[in-house]
Amino acid sequence: MNHTEKGSKAYLFSVVLVAVIGGLLFGYDTAVISGAEKGLQAFFMGASDFAYTDAVHGITSSSALIGCIVGSAVSGFLASHYGRKRTLFVAGILFLVAALGTYDPEFLFFEHGKPTFPLLVAFNIYRIIGGIGVGLASAICPMYIAEIAPSNIRGTLVSWNQFAIISGQLIVYIVNFLILGDNVNPVVKAVEGVNQILNPGEAAWTIETGWRLMFLSAGVPAAVFSLLVLLVPETPRYLAMSGKDEKALQVLVRINGFSKAKEILADIKSTAEEKTERLFTYGWLVIFVGIMLSVFQQAVGINAVLYFAPRIFETMGMGSPMVQTVFMGIVNLLFTLLAVFTVEKLGRRPLLIAGSIGMAVGAFGVAVCNLVSGIPPVLPVVSIMIYSASFMFSWGPVCWVLISEIFPNTIRGAAVAIAVAFQWIFNFIVSSTFLPLYNMSAGDMGEKFGHMFAYSLYGVICVLAAVFVWKLVPETKGKTLEDMSNLWKKKK
Repeated sequence: MNHTEKGSKAYLFSVVLVAVIGGLLFGYDTAVISGAEKGLQAFFMGASDFAYTDAVHGITSSSALIGCIVGSAVSGFLASHYGRKRTLFVAGILFLVAALGTYDPEFLFFEHGKPTFPLLVAFNIYRIIGGIGVGLASAICPMYIAEIAPSNIRGTLVSWNQFAIISGQLIVYIVNFLILGDNVNPVVKAVEGVNQILNPGEAAWTIETGWRLMFLSAGVPAAVFSLLVLLVPETPRYLAMSGKDEKALQVLVRINGFSKAKEILADIKSTAEEKTERLFTYGWLVIFVGIMLSVFQQAVGINAVLYFAPRIFETMGMGSPMVQTVFMGIVNLLFTLLAVFTVEKLGRRPLLIAGSIGMAVGAFGVAVCNLVSGIPPVLPVVSIMIYSASFMFSWGPVCWVLISEIFPNTIRGAAVAIAVAFQWIFNFIVSSTFLPLYNMSAGDMGEKFGHMFAYSLYGVICVLAAVFVWKLVPETKGKTLEDMSNLWKKKK
């Protein structure tokens, strides 16, 4: 049986694999800060021309997310005008520039190793450049996969993108751990209201060099992705919408076989003929649902845990916080696989609702552990693991699946860009406010008040997320992308 009759799954998987590497870069680039942030904080605390406070560190640790907002916001324009493939290539180049720039932000303009406010600005500019790449990849990778995958395995293949994101996070946790080696992270504590480094001598290598190597390590997967993306085809839906029917058919035939390819192309063309540039052609509800999926995915607080995991485990009294972070990354990976293998069987809605409930249990568990004294450190750690694992089999992958598939063809580029932009806006809000929230002190509880308050807040949001899915999110399992037009027309 030749490929023109049945199509080639090997070809499909090889193409999807390249797009999935973009997801891996997304996870790697956003989580690299978890291992580097303490060395980075201690380095800039040595500046004499400004005070590097917790608030400044929160913004610096999250500055890449500003780029993510920009990248996701322009992703629809770039994807629609220049194609999904070219946009992914641009993302890869931005990843590479950011890796090199954050390793040596002094390049050309500043004295090496001397922390100053202008150097901090330069560092953040490089992080924002990388963030633009992440924003582009976060919107275009799942869109690319959804537009090239057959409908019966689309959810599974898009879920692999989330698996790649979590793999990227786990890989960078391990890489950071290996880079740190026998060296130690600086211990930063507030003494009489002012942050001080308690072990500057033994942490000297980490402060000067360690954090730089962690950021540089992202350059390897960035270079690989940039080269490989040149070898994949443009998506058939973009080709057809651009009037390149013959090229679209060639790609569809290689994936689906000739007869099925002609049927799919006809479906694409029928929706393309209804084309309108108006975002609200299918009503406001579809846009609202897409935005709120993104808002809830971030507002539940997961990235505060992922970005500051070693710091959180240290405050819980656990030894070897970097090891605990790697272990959490492994748990996250395993539970992401659970979603990959069940999203087509169980559907999107059940996984989201179950995950919301599990996250609420974990978040409230951490909050209670901070209310009751004398609890062994293992209990809040287990609660964190429940919280994180519940996200990984639900809101992590399934949100991306839904965002990539719920919008009708004719508004998908713009609608995905808006939804993903909101995702990064709320990611920045959560990540930049986490440390000030987490370190709040009140009365006899001291800093435990902040720990309790932050996780209680996230727990309440998890409950609201479950209600939102139950009331407003449609099930898209088994539906083609072309079916979305009819689904939302009925809901207008």
